[in-house]
Amino acid sequence: MHVLKRTGWTVLLGMLPALVIYIGVALVPIGMSFYYSFFQWDGLSPMKFLGLDNFVSTLKDGVFWKGVQNNLFMMATGILGQLPLGLFFALLLNRSLRGIKAYRSMLFLPVVISAVIVSLIWGMVFKIESGLLNGLLGLAGLGSWKQDWLGSPRLGMLSVSITYIWQNYGFYMVIFLAALQNISVELKEAAVMDGATGWKHFWYITLPLLKETIWVTLIFAISNSFRVFDLVYVMTAGGPAHNTEVMTIYMYNSAFQNMNFGYGSAVSILILLFSLIAIYAANILTRRSA
Repeated sequence: MHVLKRTGWTVLLGMLPALVIYIGVALVPIGMSFYYSFFQWDGLSPMKFLGLDNFVSTLKDGVFWKGVQNNLFMMATGILGQLPLGLFFALLLNRSLRGIKAYRSMLFLPVVISAVIVSLIWGMVFKIESGLLNGLLGLAGLGSWKQDWLGSPRLGMLSVSITYIWQNYGFYMVIFLAALQNISVELKEAAVMDGATGWKHFWYITLPLLKETIWVTLIFAISNSFRVFDLVYVMTAGGPAHNTEVMTIYMYNSAFQNMNFGYGSAVSILILLFSLIAIYAANILTRRSA
């Protein structure tokens, strides 16, 4: 009993620095944002109490709801693009191949590249005048398909989402790869002996064993989609006419461009609320389908 108590205190002491950092970096700023959201404040003048006016004004603003729509689009494309792509490459890399470490590093590379660099690279791909994509379409005799990919109200968000998928699929690939390598070799061999090979092995053996991992990646995909900022800001800054504006850019413009930190704080609280609702909804759906 004394040994267990000492072990418990040791674990708690070891977790204390991380807990303090988490409280200071995450919980305290959330509490401050919640407090500021009830005031009108430009960062210099005395704060003026408004109650729930900032929240009401935000929810009445059509630009904010356009940002919500764009965030939901990024969430959907992230879930339907990043997770299957990450799982696909994880399955390919979960085998003994010559140079497998090099392939893993290459596929994971977009994750470690700065979002600003990723945005600039794909900005050159989608550029209307000298972009790689329009150039390839011209060489293929498909000049009529050339588009202003980032400036199009119809295709701008899709173009940004493709960049978002490319940047982050490697993160989920590593998570799935770690989960695949933890599956028992004996279980795999027993399944093969019972005739579960190829697609059947994946569907009836591998996929059920990855259920918890898929849930974790789903949470990451949802939370990341609501926090995306730098990628969109560098590529389009939310334009044209707010067609690619997400909630974080709306918050940034409200707080720092318009110097209304109370209003921006209210938007940040709503972003947190929307992300929690989306995660809760995903939890309910996955439990029902389990």
